[in-house]
Amino acid sequence: MSEDAAPRIDVLRGNPTDEELAAVIAVAGAAYAQESSAALADEPSRPSAWRISQRGLRQPLRRDIGWGRFGR
Repeated sequence: MSEDAAPRIDVLRGNPTDEELAAVIAVAGAAYAQESSAALADEPSRPSAWRISQRGLRQPLRRDIGWGRFGR
């Protein structure tokens, strides 16, 4: 809701006074402002230098291949 737009209140039952309508507008406006300020997403965090430089897990040794000319 923009600040220029007036809130719209539809009274379905009863006959509220101006003070009661003002109280409803004040409470609803404060609740809206609190909810909209809490709904902001956090800034995405940049990966740390540690995370960028870390290597993947090593593969297990393949013992069936052997090594060098001494292989099976």
